[in-house]
Amino acid sequence: MIFEPTGLEGAFVIELETIEDHRGFNARAFCEREFAAKDLEIRFVQANALYNRSKGTLRGFHYQVPPCSEAKVVRCIRGAIFDAIVDLRPGSATYKSWFGTDLTEENRRMLYVPPSFAHAFVTLEDDTELFYLTSEFYSPGHERGIRYDDPQLDVAWPVPVEVISEKDRAWPNYEG
Repeated sequence: MIFEPTGLEGAFVIELETIEDHRGFNARAFCEREFAAKDLEIRFVQANALYNRSKGTLRGFHYQVPPCSEAKVVRCIRGAIFDAIVDLRPGSATYKSWFGTDLTEENRRMLYVPPSFAHAFVTLEDDTELFYLTSEFYSPGHERGIRYDDPQLDVAWPVPVEVISEKDRAWPNYEG
């Protein structure tokens, strides 16, 4: 795996290193030693699959507060998304800064989202599917969210938001 820094401390885009032959390829998508060497979370308690029917579907921004803050490893296994994260750590040099990248079935990239980061994505194609790991169990009482169009974050979504849940539309602007 190749860990590419995002500019937000502790967040990485992860490229798979493939070993290819006439059958196809093999690649590690997780290695405890390699994650630990980067001081990343190595314990994951849930694996989630997420399907989106339409281009322009937005989910997020979501996060969980302590003691249930969670790290995520996100990969798009069909279609394409623009994946965005926001650093919500008040003591961080990149506090309230965001990073976004395309995750597609073709590029096979993953995004490591550290604890105390908000996460959202918008689909770039119809019939898009994600697979992601979380380091904490979902805890409704610790769930929080931020409006995807919060003007102080000013995230540059590459496509118009066409589909969004009422819950995600109702999140407040960030007040940290």
